[in-house]
Amino acid sequence: MGQLDGKIALVTGASSGIGRATAWTLFGEGARVIVAGRRGERLEELRDEMIKRRGDPQACGALTADVRDRQDITEAIRAITDAGWGEIDILVNNAGLAAGLEPIQEGVFDNWDRMIETNIRGLLNVSRVVVPGMVARRRGHIVNIGSVAGRDIYPGGNVYCATKAAVEMLNRGFRVDLHGYQIRVTNVIPGLVETEFSLVRFEWDREKAAKPYAGMTPLSAADVADAVLWAVTRPPHVNVEEILLMPTAQATATMVHRTAP
Repeated sequence: MGQLDGKIALVTGASSGIGRATAWTLFGEGARVIVAGRRGERLEELRDEMIKRRGDPQACGALTADVRDRQDITEAIRAITDAGWGEIDILVNNAGLAAGLEPIQEGVFDNWDRMIETNIRGLLNVSRVVVPGMVARRRGHIVNIGSVAGRDIYPGGNVYCATKAAVEMLNRGFRVDLHGYQIRVTNVIPGLVETEFSLVRFEWDREKAAKPYAGMTPLSAADVADAVLWAVTRPPHVNVEEILLMPTAQATATMVHRTAP
């Protein structure tokens, strides 16, 4: 018996990295998982693997949609919930990205838009569709994936850091607005995690993308997924407000102990 048997979890940004690891971790504890993201082929492969692993066609559902597109994500969530996934117990707002490292005076508008629309608007779009059901049932758990960048600015981080600071404030706002409905809200705040995040930021330049992790051991996606699992499996009377999860070698967003190559 898993700790999440009978629970339904929706994980955004599940085609890779933290989202994929979180989906597998929740699945491993018995949850039925809806994996959401833009890369449909990856999601379908993940869904098929989970279904095969459990031998249950209702073990996993794949939802291909862009969280930035309000109509797209709204229709996709409503369609899948109407198809037997109606009561989402756990929502993991993981979809997010960083784009560029330009100083503010040289900022690229398209990069700003991508970060703001994904990291803030996307989180709100998904939550606005899912959370009313939690309110009606008076139960549920929302996990927002933040970043230490939301607490500690670094050169070129301007807009990305601002979006993650917004996630932290939204997490607190959710907690206040949902007070009294027995809905739990958690912000998981990781430091350096080695995923496709850096590849996206540096437009798939692997040499540049490897530099943030050079000479140190970063967190893995599985480390963050374990933190999510711990939060959502606490007793019902316990709400884990925040988890700040850092590599041992990292003290702040910019203070990282690196060994010589």
